[in-house]
Amino acid sequence: MMTKYPHLRQDFAASLVVFLVALPLCVGVAVASGVPAELGLVTGIVGGIVTGLMRGSSLQVSGPAAGLTVLVFEAVREFGLAALGVIVLATGVLQILMGVLKLGRWFRAISVSVVEGMLAGIGLVLIAGQLYSMADAKAPVSGLEKIARLPGALVDTLGNTQALASLLVGAGTIAVLVLWKRMPKRLRAIPGPLAAVGLATVVATVLPLRIATVEVKGLLGSIQPPPSSFGELAGVGLLGTIVAFTLIASAESLFSAAAVDRLHDGPRTRYNKELVAQGAGNALCGVLGALPMTAVIVRSAANVQAGARTKASRVLHGVWLLLFAALLPGVLAYIPIPALAGVLVHSGAKLIPVRGLVTLWREHRGEALILVVTAVSIVAVSMFEGVLIGLALSVVKTAWEASHLKLEIVDKGAGPVQAYLSGNATFLRLPKILDSLEALPQDRPVELDLSGLHHLDHACRTALENWAERHSAAGTEPVRVTARAAEPARVTAP
Repeated sequence: MMTKYPHLRQDFAASLVVFLVALPLCVGVAVASGVPAELGLVTGIVGGIVTGLMRGSSLQVSGPAAGLTVLVFEAVREFGLAALGVIVLATGVLQILMGVLKLGRWFRAISVSVVEGMLAGIGLVLIAGQLYSMADAKAPVSGLEKIARLPGALVDTLGNTQALASLLVGAGTIAVLVLWKRMPKRLRAIPGPLAAVGLATVVATVLPLRIATVEVKGLLGSIQPPPSSFGELAGVGLLGTIVAFTLIASAESLFSAAAVDRLHDGPRTRYNKELVAQGAGNALCGVLGALPMTAVIVRSAANVQAGARTKASRVLHGVWLLLFAALLPGVLAYIPIPALAGVLVHSGAKLIPVRGLVTLWREHRGEALILVVTAVSIVAVSMFEGVLIGLALSVVKTAWEASHLKLEIVDKGAGPVQAYLSGNATFLRLPKILDSLEALPQDRPVELDLSGLHHLDHACRTALENWAERHSAAGTEPVRVTARAAEPARVTAP
């Protein structure tokens, strides 16, 4: 047996570690998303067993992710829980299609600053929303309101014994997570999230505290297949939500794969196959009415660090989740909701690259600005629009940097005025070009040398032709133009 499966012992041990890390996160993400806790377990089971068996990334673990919590919550609030299955199913189908068309590698071309800004925005909204859950209060709808009303919510909590007890349990959970890395090595064999939630559960059970706990409906009772009629897919709002789910889930999974590849020396991720695997998992989750899945870096890193060698570890972790959901669902009813909120606040904080932003500001201020604008836009507007704003800003920045242009004017006081253009002349530099050329004296001959240009776009070409005609008509001699070496002159003057 050991000869046929040489790494079974390492994979078995790693699967238990990943299971213990995944259990509180699956439940916490589901509760924060506004769906039954069991649906988080369903997604974790599918991510482990179905996606885990498929090709793509051998050690990456998939399941419900904190990065999609805000988007799922908004979708459920706007379209209802019944529509979630339709959205996730359509997301999975689109991911499979993109993988078959070999579009997976193109996600690697997305600006890292946009992705980090997206995660930072998600982290800010997640933290703000879960702080209300910690205080046993109802969170406002918009991201800005969640942040603006936090001081008032804190004041209300201090005057309410039940809310204060709930807040202390959540704060204690965060404290355990932060301090767990300083515990003795033998104690750190227990995953931090499990230890934090376990201690909070013991405290809430032993002490006479009136703290909200997870509602249990049973695994089969929580599954809600999508409606037979997909007529709602015609709605523009729902289609936009599906596109947002697809882009964000795919980008997060493939960026996670790149990060996991740096943690081990095993086979590299095959991005298109991984996208198909993620799509298959999401399609099944959609059929079951469960949460969407992505590859998750926390569980994946735990898998690698625990010594996993093959995909067997992630498949077994899905088996352990299935056994727990089938045999011990009542245990969920003892878990305090503020403890799960504390786990997600801690996870949300990890999504905000504070140190990386400081370094990025020193070295690449443009990229740092894109990161901040993307994050703020997600908080102020919405997830989808925020990502689009970040992508648009990234494209504009790239175009601006690519259009390096040097304009040199030589005027010796006598003879023609010489103007040399070199670099890339695009519409972004057009105001600078025209301001300089229109300031040239009209009573002197002008020589315009374009031989140093690497690129001349249509807008600049047309503008230069119009300027040359106007200057020649007003001046004493026509403008003489030296064309780019790569093509005949088209910028002419009468």
